[in-house]
Amino acid sequence: MTPLQNSYSVDEATKKLEGYCAYQDRCHKEVISKLRTMHMIPEAIDVIVGHLIKENFLNEERFARSFARGKFNIKKWGKNRIENELKFREISKYNIRLAMEEIEPTKYLKTFNSIAKKRLAEIREKDLQKRRKKLADYLLYRGWESGMVYEKVYELVPNN
Repeated sequence: MTPLQNSYSVDEATKKLEGYCAYQDRCHKEVISKLRTMHMIPEAIDVIVGHLIKENFLNEERFARSFARGKFNIKKWGKNRIENELKFREISKYNIRLAMEEIEPTKYLKTFNSIAKKRLAEIREKDLQKRRKKLADYLLYRGWESGMVYEKVYELVPNN
């Protein structure tokens, strides 16, 4: 026999989701997923999401902008990775474009150069090709643009 699952009224779920959204910016997909785990019916989900948007608890533009800022400033992700993560969260192209404006071009290049140099110092590989590959793989995984990555790799690990 399975234990009884919590059931929520629309008011209870709304209050719970207000707290969930107030704690940190959320995207629509996260909120809908949370409501589904609470076993809310589709009509209730629509009502609650509408309320959260109307009361400004849920704002995709604000979410996209803070997500891009946070992932760049804290995790040092490149634009490709940030953009892919936002697409995964079903954020509109318009909001993704606005989010990318949060990343200052000069700071972007400065960050890229510093993490490339830092990572190269951590690579213990002696073979030049393997060193280049490890550095390039690391930077590409972090979402930095391939043109920038390969240019930097050949700048930092020259043919000697």
